[in-house]
Amino acid sequence: MRFHPLAIAGAFVVEPERRDDERGFFARSWCRDEFDAQGLEGRLAQCSVSFNTRRGTLRGLHYQVAPFEEVKLVRCTRGAIVDVVLDLRPDSPTYLRHSVVPLSAATHGAVYVPRGVAHGFQTLEDGCEVFYQISEVYAPRAARGVRWNDPRFGIKWPIANPIMSLRDRCYPDYAPPDLLEVAS
Repeated sequence: MRFHPLAIAGAFVVEPERRDDERGFFARSWCRDEFDAQGLEGRLAQCSVSFNTRRGTLRGLHYQVAPFEEVKLVRCTRGAIVDVVLDLRPDSPTYLRHSVVPLSAATHGAVYVPRGVAHGFQTLEDGCEVFYQISEVYAPRAARGVRWNDPRFGIKWPIANPIMSLRDRCYPDYAPPDLLEVAS
């Protein structure tokens, strides 16, 4: 596997190294030892699939708070998406910055999303499937999100008027943790 760093500290595009022959190809999509060698989380606790019927579907921006923060490896296994990672770690050098990565079933790449980084995606085709490998079991009480179009982030989603859940559409604008403490 090849690991290409993104503009977000600790986030990577993970590209399989293909072994092609007349039958097609073979490639490893996960190897704990290779992730460990990169200093990345090599433990998996859960895998999930998101199927999205229509082009323009937007899911996110989601994350889990401590002590249930999770690492995700996200791959598009059918269709094509734009994947977004947003750094919400106040102590990070890339705090409040984001990266947008195209992913598709044709390219077989994945995005490694570190702890404390929010994640979302938008489908570019009908019938997209997204596969997640996750380091922690989902904890509903720790689930959080920020508004997909919060002007603070300036994310340029490719398709206007996205199809979204009410929950995702109604997430609040981001409030930095230090402001939340002052308001309490």
